[in-house]
Amino acid sequence: MNSVIYIVEDDSDIREMESYALKNSGYEVSAFPDSTDFYAACEKNVPKLIMLDIMLPKEDGLTILKKLRANERTQNVPVIMVTAKTSELDKVKGLDMGADDYITKPFGVMELVSRVKALLRRCERRESPVVLMYESIKVDDFKHKVTVDGEPCMLTYKEYELLKYLLANKEIALTREKLLEKVWGYDFEGESRTVDMHIKTLRQKLGSAGELIKTVRHVGYKVGE
Repeated sequence: MNSVIYIVEDDSDIREMESYALKNSGYEVSAFPDSTDFYAACEKNVPKLIMLDIMLPKEDGLTILKKLRANERTQNVPVIMVTAKTSELDKVKGLDMGADDYITKPFGVMELVSRVKALLRRCERRESPVVLMYESIKVDDFKHKVTVDGEPCMLTYKEYELLKYLLANKEIALTREKLLEKVWGYDFEGESRTVDMHIKTLRQKLGSAGELIKTVRHVGYKVGE
């Protein structure tokens, strides 16, 4: 992976501010006003991190994010969504589609640099690709693939990360707060229904294997007895 950070932002003033702040912090930066040149750049060099605005001309940031996560070359590149929207729904939607963090306009230079450094540190601590198995469920993290009884199981990015974390900690009761912190990388200040919603859809997609995810009363969830 290249050492460059890519910025996709249509507002030239914000784009220049982000570029200046990150370059001053020692990062190599390439900035784009929309998705066209950005996609071309990703084909040549996969970036270290992407700053992606939601409100963009031609193609919005969430659509771009979806394509990034569907592409083998870019599916694991950390992405920070930049948005003027402040509703919880927008934040959850972006994070569920595969964003690693978000920052809301207006923001300061110090906050921007701090978020970038923190996310890159988290990514450096990610474990090497492994295969996780429990009964009929198999997660091949190298191929980013889930199977149940050998049949492919299609999950969203966050459902995948949630299942992977549960399997990596099987037989351990995990609180909703711990799952929010580890899977979403963020404390939603008590928004535990986000976890419950994803557990519900994850169980449905796993079919009969969904019952392997146990509810631990007054605590959270676990896989295994």
